[in-house]
Amino acid sequence: MNKTIETLLNHKSVRKFQERPLTKEQIETIVKSAQAASTSSFIQAYSIIGVKDQQKKEKLAELAGNQEYVAKNGHFFVFCADLHRHELISEMEGKDLSDALESTEKFMVSLIDTALAAQNASIAAESMGLGIVYIGGIRNNLIEVCQLLNVPKKVIPLFGLSVGYPGQSPDVKPRLPLEHIYHEDSYNENNSVLKDQLKDYNELISSYYDQRTNGKRKDTWTEQMAQMLSNPKRQYMKEFIEGKGFSRR
Repeated sequence: MNKTIETLLNHKSVRKFQERPLTKEQIETIVKSAQAASTSSFIQAYSIIGVKDQQKKEKLAELAGNQEYVAKNGHFFVFCADLHRHELISEMEGKDLSDALESTEKFMVSLIDTALAAQNASIAAESMGLGIVYIGGIRNNLIEVCQLLNVPKKVIPLFGLSVGYPGQSPDVKPRLPLEHIYHEDSYNENNSVLKDQLKDYNELISSYYDQRTNGKRKDTWTEQMAQMLSNPKRQYMKEFIEGKGFSRR
């Protein structure tokens, strides 16, 4: 056990922040930490947009489903998959790179690179005593988000990250049991065992919600997932991604 591991294991999503902006130094430290993340073949296929303008933050909050903590935080980051700079490389080096840049493989690389950078940023922020919460809701209305942030083709805003001084101290939410997530040598396909593990986890999560809400909520994890997945969201995404010049091949 060390401070890094303690920070990781103590992660929780913070959805209420103090009205206290991050300093320029804090922002730059978080971005530099993001840039230090591993990147496939050094492609660095992401960009980060920091949103300070309060009107833009309020509009993003609306587009993300009226999530107040998108507008009220210390700083709001938008993490984007970005192959635009690689189109510029195509022009600079006089090579047609479209087969690679429009491939599903490079689309996946851009997603992975972006996620790795964002997680580095999150850990850096939390190590500084700040709170964070990821905002997938910006994908609800990506056309409007792209227009608001002046995002070019070959760039896709994937999620936001609200960062700031915590205005609340939520409990750490229990994760799935290690033996359900971690498999050695091959995937454990014993569905009976997997279902038993899920049943045990359901009891843990139901108890967690019961205590956190003083009995107002007792749903299990599998109930929660089944409810969410029975209502597919953002069905425009495939067409939007292809229209942005990603995953055409």
